[in-house]
Amino acid sequence: MSLKYRIAIIVALIIASAGALFPRRVAKSGGQPGAIVRDSGYRFPLRKGLDLQGGMHLALEVDDSKAANITNKSEAIDRALKVVRSRVDQFGVSEPVVQKAGNDRIIVELPGIDEQQRAMDIVQKSAFLQFLITDKSNALERALPRLDAAAKSVAIAAPTGKTAQPQADTTKNALQGLFGTDTSKKTAKPDTATAGGAAKKTADSGKAADTTVPPTTNGPFTKLLQRGEMPGEYFVAQEDIPTLQHYLSDSSVMSAIPPGKSVLWSADSSVFNGHVFRSIYVVDSRPIITGEYLTDARPESSPTEGTVVTFQLNNEGGRRFRNETAKHIKDFMAIVLDGRVMGRPPVIQSAIGTRGQITMGNRDLQAAQDLALVLRAGALPVPLKVAEVRNIGPSLGSDSVHKSIHAGLLAIALVVLIMLVYYRFSGFLAVCGMVLYMLFTLAALAGFDAVLTLPGLAGFVLSIGIAVDANVLIFERIREELDRGKSARLAIDEGFRHALPAIIDSNVSTALTAAVLYQFGTGPVRGFAVTLLAGIAASMITAIFVVRTFYMIWLSRSTEQQTLSI
Repeated sequence: MSLKYRIAIIVALIIASAGALFPRRVAKSGGQPGAIVRDSGYRFPLRKGLDLQGGMHLALEVDDSKAANITNKSEAIDRALKVVRSRVDQFGVSEPVVQKAGNDRIIVELPGIDEQQRAMDIVQKSAFLQFLITDKSNALERALPRLDAAAKSVAIAAPTGKTAQPQADTTKNALQGLFGTDTSKKTAKPDTATAGGAAKKTADSGKAADTTVPPTTNGPFTKLLQRGEMPGEYFVAQEDIPTLQHYLSDSSVMSAIPPGKSVLWSADSSVFNGHVFRSIYVVDSRPIITGEYLTDARPESSPTEGTVVTFQLNNEGGRRFRNETAKHIKDFMAIVLDGRVMGRPPVIQSAIGTRGQITMGNRDLQAAQDLALVLRAGALPVPLKVAEVRNIGPSLGSDSVHKSIHAGLLAIALVVLIMLVYYRFSGFLAVCGMVLYMLFTLAALAGFDAVLTLPGLAGFVLSIGIAVDANVLIFERIREELDRGKSARLAIDEGFRHALPAIIDSNVSTALTAAVLYQFGTGPVRGFAVTLLAGIAASMITAIFVVRTFYMIWLSRSTEQQTLSI
């Protein structure tokens, strides 16, 4: 390879490395769906680990208010630990700590985390996925007299401190405008496709909502509801949601719900003419399938449906899903996650197999990424709650960190001094190569989104010694060729050629050791292995390619025979 191409490659590597290490602005999701909050500062791409900078500490416990009949908490925590660890690994945080504490806690420590609320939501979300058929028998409307009677006994205890008042006419008119007619007489029309491509927009699903049982208007429970377009769908005005939630939390009201049916809230709200509505759905309690058969989930952005999460079932799940959906052609299917209906239920137009999708409504892509993450990791075997959350400092302490940094700088300074004193000009070229080696290694670590820990820094300093060791082998072979009376140009060529096999053998041996450490190690051990592997790759480039290019530049000064200082 000619000299100009070598120089061009080195310059390109320098530019690419500098770009990888250039501080960048951090973007993070805000509190509202779709909102993006820009950090006012810039962040260096290489993050520091728990031992160097600290991070976020979470303590998780079994939520006794949601878990019933758990006889062995220790065993439940063991099963939950695997799911939490899988979620944290996919969250994108390098070298986290996830471990069991005692018999009833899980400790999670995340280095340098910016979005604490998002992290808490991901690790404690149950992620229990169900597919339920919406009720088409008007069971809720037939039970409204019993529900009204039960609600009267708890109406005084509603959050407002008084019995709920009838909805304003403007709210009712706004909801009627949402469908273009009176919602109590509107026949059902299916929503846009959201499951396996089987649901399509049609004029009539063939199973319209039964309007032979008109809802009453005087009962405290009934007057909070407005019938929706599809079977089992009802809308509640934003101001009436706390009252209805209060009723549904009472055991006497829940006992009046028809057997075999469940009332579930939608995960999203709708806005029309300035009024906010929330949907509730009456569904069959028995799911046609659950998320236990799910094997993969990926976030996507659709131009027609917005943000969606596509999912894949295994063969057994696909067979069950196909058989069940074949029995419910023209029915509406609610996709339920942790007791909340995701999007509006689609109509089943044909049997659905192993693939489907969940519509995220007005939520942003990050919400879809988080949902796909928890679905891939699996549902928690028991509900968890955050018992403690706090920021933690560096585990090593600032004094230990400073001493370690000073030791590393001293080691590098000694290496530079020895190379300059012992190998003189050639040592100077090796030091120049070492500077580029450090740049390339740090850029590689930034490209892998690695976290710098103290063991990682130790691996970095060790790899500097390996890089210099390759130069030592080359320089000693050049000396031997010079002692045989060869010219500087020929001695350099022969030195690099004869030293190459030994350099490759030693680096491959070290790389295999680092690969084993990465495969079977955890935490700081893996950080050490990653840094060592990146350093070995960079040392091969600088020792064999960069330093030789420096020699070629020096030899190109003139055609006369030159004396090499080595």
